[in-house]
Formats: sequence, C-alpha cells, structure tokens
Amino acid sequence: MPDMLTAMEIRFATADDWPGIWPFLREIVSAGETYTWPRDVDEARARQMWLVPPPGRTVVAVDPDGTVLGSAKLTPNQLGPGDHVANASFMVAGRAAGRGIGRALGMSVLDLARADGYRAMQFNAVVASNTRAVGLWRSLGFEVVGRIPAGFHHPSEGYVDLLVMYQRL
Repeated sequence: MPDMLTAMEIRFATADDWPGIWPFLREIVSAGETYTWPRDVDEARARQMWLVPPPGRTVVAVDPDGTVLGSAKLTPNQLGPGDHVANASFMVAGRAAGRGIGRALGMSVLDLARADGYRAMQFNAVVASNTRAVGLWRSLGFEVVGRIPAGFHHPSEGYVDLLVMYQRL
C-alpha cells in the first residue's frame, strides 16, 4: 500500500469537491467540540462559509482516486490595514485522522500564505481542549498569544478556554 502522504495531493478546491467536504464538515461541526460554528449549520450556509471567495482560498487533500480526506481555507484575518495577517481553518475526515493529513494541510497553507504575501498567520479561536490541534500548531511554529477564559462551550467538558495562536511568516 502506498504511503498516504506521498499518494495524497493538496490542491485548490472546486465546487465539485463540496460533496466530499460536506459529510465530514457536518460531522465535525455538529459534534460541537472544535468549531465555533452553529452546530446545526445547514449545508448552504456551511458551503458559503467554507468555499471562500477571493482573496480567500480553499484547498483539499485528496487521495489518488479523488476522495477528499481533508480541507482548509485561507483568508485575511481582518480587512483593510489588517489584511496582511492570514487566518486559516482546517478539517480532516474522521476516517483519515491520525495519518498526517492535518500536518500536510497546515504546512501547505503556511506555504500558500507566504506565497500570497501574508506577513503572519493568526488563529482566533483554537479550542484549548483540542490538544491534538494545539500540539500540531505549536509543532508548526505557532505560539499562544492570547487566551479567552471559558470562551467555548464544549458539549461534554463545559466551558473551556479559546486560544489565540500566532506565527510570523
């Protein structure tokens, strides 16, 4: 069996990728453990929020048969004078978790942000109890620059902190 990461491709998403993104996006968001989106977000709204217009970009990680394994979106964190700082969001299909897809997407989006001329990347709301994500972002050079105490209502852990993470590019 080929190595998952060498066989995987990361490319810009198209409208045709949405049917592969929506099932795992819906599962992740409805779980309410890692995203600040409404847990009952409908498909039309989720598509609008994830397949971002320029200057934003959405990418997908796909296996050789085209199955979407994960996705990320890259946008300016703010408008106007703050648009030199990027923001990004990432999701990996549950069936593909633990295979390095999130790391590959993270590295790819950081490279894309640099190529697009962003000077930094900021994550506004990393759920502190999402230790895998926090560890991944730290390993890719992000640091915690802020903490919102009890900023996220986790369905089983109650109120947990949200982290603001940052990396100069």
